[in-house]
Amino acid sequence: MYRIIFKSENKVLWILIFMILSSCMSKDKTPEKVFIKNENLDEKMYRPSLHFSPKKNWMNDPNGMFYYKDKYHLYFQHHPYSNVWGPMHWGHAISKDLISWEEQPIALFPDNLGTIFSGSAVVDHNNTSGFGTEINPPIVAIYTNHNAKEANEGSIKFQNQSIAYSLDEGQTWTKYINNPIIKNPGVRDFRDPKVIWYEKDEKWILTLAASQITQFYESKDLKEWSYLSSFGEGIGNHNGVWECPDLFELPVRGTDQTKWVHLVSINPGGPNGGSATQYFIGDFDGKKFVIDHDFETQMKNKHDFWTDFGKDNYAGVTFSNWESDKGGVLLLGWMSNWQYASKVPTNTWKSAMTLGRELELYKTKENSYRLRSILSSNLGDYESTAIEKQGELIKENITLVSKKTIDLSTAKVQIKLSGLEDTEYTFEIANSSGDKLVFGYDHKELLFFVDRNQSGKTKFSDQFSKKPSLAPRLENKRTLDIEFVLDKASIEIFFDEGKTVMTEIFFPNAPMETLNLKTSASNSIIDFFKVQELKNNK
Repeated sequence: MYRIIFKSENKVLWILIFMILSSCMSKDKTPEKVFIKNENLDEKMYRPSLHFSPKKNWMNDPNGMFYYKDKYHLYFQHHPYSNVWGPMHWGHAISKDLISWEEQPIALFPDNLGTIFSGSAVVDHNNTSGFGTEINPPIVAIYTNHNAKEANEGSIKFQNQSIAYSLDEGQTWTKYINNPIIKNPGVRDFRDPKVIWYEKDEKWILTLAASQITQFYESKDLKEWSYLSSFGEGIGNHNGVWECPDLFELPVRGTDQTKWVHLVSINPGGPNGGSATQYFIGDFDGKKFVIDHDFETQMKNKHDFWTDFGKDNYAGVTFSNWESDKGGVLLLGWMSNWQYASKVPTNTWKSAMTLGRELELYKTKENSYRLRSILSSNLGDYESTAIEKQGELIKENITLVSKKTIDLSTAKVQIKLSGLEDTEYTFEIANSSGDKLVFGYDHKELLFFVDRNQSGKTKFSDQFSKKPSLAPRLENKRTLDIEFVLDKASIEIFFDEGKTVMTEIFFPNAPMETLNLKTSASNSIIDFFKVQELKNNK
């Protein structure tokens, strides 16, 4: 991501700046007391149990994710010396189940070419790069070098692409001596390379964000790259800079077809303000991505092709070297929004990642294509106390979870409604401090919504709860499936088996305790309800 950068990237200087700022604080607010108080609040109230968050300081985009020898490797944009955005490094964490993460030493540090912006990593099984052997294949990271000095001097060629390789499964890295491997042709925002192996032609394909289009390159060895084509002129949302692209092939569920999916994050320009990720579906022949005609027609008419309609799922990309039995891909996103990411009320660290999601492709009644997201993170080992109900007629106000019956702050909830009427179905997650996180569905308008205006701490940004987030329902049925996961300060909602997803963070003043359903409907039924308390003691 491109943001203002300090000229110095020296750790000692950052420490000195912190000491100077601390000494300027008034005597009635000593730095020690303020920090300890906020740190305790951070850990108790907002540190997620199921999502990855850095132990300390700033984090944004997921980078270089790959799966190898039964371990998930997550790298991420990280400023290790401050809890706001600054000189970017690649942090690193490892998990065996996408829930319990072990943070590792910093993987990539800034160098004479610049700081380390977003990118990807691949397992080079055939040792095409020559960096390792076929017995011990190298892991190759492809990333953007951001040269702040050149940017400050007025150049537009301050972002170039480089590589590094690891021979110990991603623990330590050696930067390629001939970096950069793709030099900037004169594009101000030229970054975030995502590499895949294209089996048909036995070559690597690199997708790159270049201002408001994407570009494709090919290579046989990950070192020498040739430009192929570009995509995006006049297609999709262009209300912000294009970033963090991805490209992958998926089977179309229920058919013998496959189509290619092209993800592009954009900031600003999201459906509910700020950051979001759009997607395109089409075909790729090893050289050029061509959008599907029916999909393009639907996109022009509806403008609702987003991986997530909530405000807090951005820069999501897929894991390399991972594939489900159904041929799906695994995605992880940054659970925040550039409108307020640096202002959220946590002091020890900033931001978390989403839970893992498997992406599937299905065909619509209009003969077009859509993505759906399936919760992929394995929560089974973390399930504890549960409450279950079936076949209950909906009244005007129903308490689904009451105080002290279950720990609602970290939980998974499944609900199935039938007999929907032309009215709203509003769920309220509340606590004893009067905070309420509100979400639900308006069947008359075919709209999902999330409203965090009364959810706790909201005044740190005028963009945080300015208005409710809205998402269109993609089908008009009188039944509705909802699954959502709460994790202290976040909610991820999967409507209609993941056909519409909304992810939002919130900051309550006390743990959430109750779940209520409010509606004017008189003949709707709760066919199924289950809340599962989740505990992470690992």
